[in-house]
Amino acid sequence: MALIVHKYGGTSMGSTDRIKNVAARVAKWHDAGHQIIVVPSAMSGETNRLIGLAKQLMEQPDPRELDMIAATGEQVSVGLLAMALLAIGKPAVSYAGWQVAIKTDSAFTKARIESIDDTKVKADLAAGKIVIITGFQGVDANGNIATLGRGGSDTSAVAIAAAMKAEECLIYTDVDGVYTTDPRVVSEARRLNTITFEEMLELASLGSKVLQSRSVEFAGNYRVPTRVLSSLTDPLMPLEEEANSGTLISFEEDTNMEQAVISGIAFNRDEAKITVLGVPDKPGVAYHILGPVADANIEVDMIIQNQSVEGKTDFTFTVTRGEYAKAMGVLEGVKGEIGAANIVGDAKVSKVSVVGVGMRSHVGVASQMFRTLSEEGINILMISTSEIKISVLIDEKYMELAVRALHKAFDLEKE
Repeated sequence: MALIVHKYGGTSMGSTDRIKNVAARVAKWHDAGHQIIVVPSAMSGETNRLIGLAKQLMEQPDPRELDMIAATGEQVSVGLLAMALLAIGKPAVSYAGWQVAIKTDSAFTKARIESIDDTKVKADLAAGKIVIITGFQGVDANGNIATLGRGGSDTSAVAIAAAMKAEECLIYTDVDGVYTTDPRVVSEARRLNTITFEEMLELASLGSKVLQSRSVEFAGNYRVPTRVLSSLTDPLMPLEEEANSGTLISFEEDTNMEQAVISGIAFNRDEAKITVLGVPDKPGVAYHILGPVADANIEVDMIIQNQSVEGKTDFTFTVTRGEYAKAMGVLEGVKGEIGAANIVGDAKVSKVSVVGVGMRSHVGVASQMFRTLSEEGINILMISTSEIKISVLIDEKYMELAVRALHKAFDLEKE
């Protein structure tokens, strides 16, 4: 008998009929002798509806009160799923995050999990019950409900699987696994049977929307085997077939097969580029530029500082498109203080990244990437690298062309 955690996304919970399908699938696993914990998201569109109501009353909703409202979406889901299971004769019990309790810090709307009390859950599992726990939320030291930010149910599920030492965490979604890139952009994109945690973390942080990057980080840190699979299949499909479907996110050292050089291509349209021109090239220049940006709680991604010419240099970095105007405003406010000649920006840029642990043992990935983009007439604005990824910033209008060309150049459509 294995302890398995199931996580279901908003689409899977989108109607009472879909909730009945989830119940049938969960019951099948329970009937096979497994202990089951289920972490469902709010019904699709519900969190947006709740946040929309809050914004009708307060343009910038109070974070604590917003969490109080947003957390109710998952509370409805767990209650409905418990009822669906009880209706077919399965013992089930639902809990909100504060009832377990899932302890978080007090960073409302983007809290982090600190600990999970598993006493109550273990007792229910031992009694043969299916335990259903709200995702996306927990409770801080002062008893306030705190949510984990978008995609937080993935993080909740993996954290619960880690705390309970589950054999596997199954993330059910509306796609049937992790693909070499987005199939909507490249029709030849291929589903991967396995991918390493390192690769998945890079893909998630670089724009792949399959999993929240924090959940992948959690899974890697606590070594929780995690599988991404479809909830839109027949809920009564043979359990063994389902248990081996989708994409298994694994540990590199557990995999004996020769790794492909590149596993996937991620892209992100949500990029903006800012250049601070003609600043004095002296110690502390980067701090004086990025310090005020960080103080405004704006996250910076790629950074380049040009070679000094006559004691002056240009400093370029990227931010999310939604924070572009705010960042420009901050820099205009300190322009005189940092001695900049000018501040210019471009909000119509995109980032394209190739990812693969095979880069560690194969040379020539960068040159092949740059040659492919050159042959398509695509100019590279910025480059950043890590041990297993290369990212380039390009003009937004060339993004899909770049993804298709690179997918073909690295033979990702082939097994």
